[in-house]
Amino acid sequence: MYRFVFSQVLSRLDPEDVHRLTVRALRLLSVTPVVRRLVHRRLAPRDPALRVRAFGVHFPGPFGLAAGFDKDAGCVEAMSALGFGHVEVGTITAHAQPGNARPRLFRLAGNRAIINRMGFNNDGAGAAARRLRRARGVPAVVGVNIGKTKVVPESGAVEDYVASATALAPLADYLVVNVSSPNTPGLRDLQAVELLEPLLRAVKKVADATPRRTPLLVKIAPDLADADVDAVADLALEIGLDGIIATNTTVDRGALTAPERAAGRDAVRESGGLSGRPLKARSLQVLRRLRARVGDRLVLVSVGGVEDADDVWERLLAGATLVQGYSALIYEGPLWAYRIHRGLARRLRRQGVSDLREIIGRTAA
Repeated sequence: MYRFVFSQVLSRLDPEDVHRLTVRALRLLSVTPVVRRLVHRRLAPRDPALRVRAFGVHFPGPFGLAAGFDKDAGCVEAMSALGFGHVEVGTITAHAQPGNARPRLFRLAGNRAIINRMGFNNDGAGAAARRLRRARGVPAVVGVNIGKTKVVPESGAVEDYVASATALAPLADYLVVNVSSPNTPGLRDLQAVELLEPLLRAVKKVADATPRRTPLLVKIAPDLADADVDAVADLALEIGLDGIIATNTTVDRGALTAPERAAGRDAVRESGGLSGRPLKARSLQVLRRLRARVGDRLVLVSVGGVEDADDVWERLLAGATLVQGYSALIYEGPLWAYRIHRGLARRLRRQGVSDLREIIGRTAA
């Protein structure tokens, strides 16, 4: 049913307008207690075999919503009710900002992908903190993804991230430092170890000082050279991070299918980060490299090109403890996470596995 609605209606509308209307509807669901609880009871993961513990946090299922969808922490409860095992909100910056000029979100349906150059449009850390303080009507594991305010120069990046962390770390189940979006000028330069180390140490100091010690992760780009992936992994171990999220969107268009490129689609020529199916191979490659480098000493969260339960299963076998998705939600609809967790549960039962932890890293080198 959803695919018919998408092809006949939603695909004809501006992608950002559809996203905005969707978020508004989900916020309504979040503040409607009876419906919210009914949806959660029906769709949230409940199979004990799916439960996983990562960096001291209990997750009802391994598959969660990646950052980028709920930029302002406005529909955490709705997305949890729809079956996501965790919801990562953001990217949130210390100061509110409008993001880049529209149009800035483009569908590539032939590749089941999207291109975005949103530019961290959000209401700022203070507004997100107020929303996260509200009591939740359904259980929800919430990660908070923070980035640099666009107008802040590189020299002020550490203080800017620290301001966001101070406001949001006490309210998060885990905190993510995003230095890998291609849509904020100069942001990816912060992935260089000599710049990344002081930034992560400063944010970690804030996260460690919260009452429950908020776990800290860093999110990296798929466009890093392998040697740089290794360097970030080594740094994460050295300073005691809890995990790495791999990967963000890519600026590489090489993985797009030939028909999509040959058609001269305007979206293909747009600048911005590409996500969805074309990112699948590189995202998995980076995950395997990280697992080979750090083993099980860090929690690895895999994101990029995840479309179904088979993809999630493959990432778990390759060493991911948690898996995230976003782009395929546009093409699969609101039951996507529910179907993935149901598929995982069935596969675990077929293989006689009663605990998800038994398969994590099984095929890792």
